[in-house]
Amino acid sequence: MENYPLPARRLVAEMAEKAAADPSRAIAYQGAPGANSHLAALGYAPGCTPLPSFAFEDAIDAVREGRADRAIIPIENSLHGRVADMHFLLPESGLHITDEYFLRIRHCLMAVDDSPVKNATSHPQALGQCRHYLRARGIQPVSYADTAGAAALIAETRQPGEGAIAPYLAAELYGLRLVAENIEDSDDNMTRFLVLARDASMPAPGVPVMTTFMFEVQNVAASLYKALGGFATNGVNMTKLESYMVEGNFFATQFYADVEGHPEDKNLVLAFEELSFYSKEMKILGVYPAHPFRATFEEAAG
Repeated sequence: MENYPLPARRLVAEMAEKAAADPSRAIAYQGAPGANSHLAALGYAPGCTPLPSFAFEDAIDAVREGRADRAIIPIENSLHGRVADMHFLLPESGLHITDEYFLRIRHCLMAVDDSPVKNATSHPQALGQCRHYLRARGIQPVSYADTAGAAALIAETRQPGEGAIAPYLAAELYGLRLVAENIEDSDDNMTRFLVLARDASMPAPGVPVMTTFMFEVQNVAASLYKALGGFATNGVNMTKLESYMVEGNFFATQFYADVEGHPEDKNLVLAFEELSFYSKEMKILGVYPAHPFRATFEEAAG
């Protein structure tokens, strides 16, 4: 907790005490109070007790150790791509993906007074999502661990000309002046979050389902092509596929994937059988309800 600026430390202590009183209502997230993940926790479960964590690993540990019932972790952003390296964190955590949540991201520029803002401190993701706004006004971006933490830092140092990019909630919590709202470069700035828990979930019958899994193909010619062929021939829609080097090895590649459907669906059973034949390892990380935003997005795209 000492890694947070002082204004954030006070709030973190209060929120941690509240979570400790009833861990079953606590949802851990990475970032200081007022971060987008804080908003995601409240949006996903309005009656929850948000529990700030300095790092993604800390949020995961809070769930593993029983200090929180769930964690909510950003996985990807529509403008800036991948957020958290879940391919490293999740498999070794012992946790399961039980749900997903989409949050519309709205960035605000905030400062302590009316002085012209010369520098804007924030998380690299937020800075990247506002780069056109900053360049047009000659504001220098400064990287920090998280958005709300940057706001707390500006509130602590109280230097004229220093600003932060963070959600509106951070300005409220740390007593900062809103210089400008909705400064992100695109109106369709969305972040997808994953909800993690100790126990796997079983989606309700009849609802659209997502399945997330990881696999490592055999080091032979065309193994990836053959491994993925079963999804195409069985009509399984793969919505995400990313590759990662395994332990720095150029010859071992691991893949992280999302598909529509339940592992017990006949077409997905057949696809996984073919995938397993050409893979050294395959592990399901979660089976969970598809967020309603997916249907809205598909209708707009169609």
